[in-house]
Amino acid sequence: MQFLVLAAGKPALSYAKTGVEFYLNRLKPFGKTELKLIKDGNSKDVSERLLAASEGYLRIAMDERGELWTTDKLVSLARGWQIHSVKKIAFLIGASDGHTEELRQQCDHILALSKFTLQHELALVVLLEQLYRCHTILAGTPYHR
Repeated sequence: MQFLVLAAGKPALSYAKTGVEFYLNRLKPFGKTELKLIKDGNSKDVSERLLAASEGYLRIAMDERGELWTTDKLVSLARGWQIHSVKKIAFLIGASDGHTEELRQQCDHILALSKFTLQHELALVVLLEQLYRCHTILAGTPYHR
C-alpha cells in the first residue's frame, strides 16, 4: 500500500520545512509514503492539478469541513485497505483558498485534522506525523504510545 501526499506549494515557513523533512525521514524505513508538491495557484487550478495527479488513487481531501478521524480510525481504514488490496491512497492538501466542490465530490473521503482551519503547511506536518504514527502502529513499534 502506497500513500501519496499531494500538497500545493512548497513549504516556506521554517517550522514546516523542518517538520516535513523530519517526518519524511522517519517514514523512509516504511518505504510507503511519498510527498509531491504541485504548483500553487487559485483554488480551481490547484484542485484540477490535485485531481490529475491523484488519478487512479483512493482520494482523501484534507478539508476543515470533513470528518474528524482518530488515529485508531486511520489505522483501521489502512488495515481495511490492505485487506481489500487498495494499493494507492492519495491525501490532497489544497492551497490557502481550499478545494473546489468538484474536487470534494470526486474524493472517497473528506478528512479534517481539526475543527480549526489549519494553515496548509501546518496541515501537511500534522498529516505526515499521523501517517508515521499509523505505520508504526501497523508495524507494532512503540512510537504511538
